[in-house]
Amino acid sequence: MSNKINPDLFNVLRVVKKLPNSSQRNLAKHLGFSLGKLNYCIKGLKLRGLLKLKYFNKYPKKISMLYVLTPKGVATKTKITIKFMKTKMKEYEELKNEIE
Repeated sequence: MSNKINPDLFNVLRVVKKLPNSSQRNLAKHLGFSLGKLNYCIKGLKLRGLLKLKYFNKYPKKISMLYVLTPKGVATKTKITIKFMKTKMKEYEELKNEIE
């Protein structure tokens, strides 16, 4: 995998931060992904060291997972967010100047 984070992986980081104890099915629904696509994204984020899974027994006969952003994952999400905001501010300024 390359070092570049695509928008789908960024969105998974964002939603996992917001809903860390959601099921994969709920995360997939929230993101508009199939379970397969979400699983692929989670594996990619784990391989890069941006996300880890913690297993626990929420119910006696069912094992649940907690999705946790690693410090590297939090830093990457922050960098991408800042870059996105800078790009949008630049676009805003360009449009503003174009209108004037």
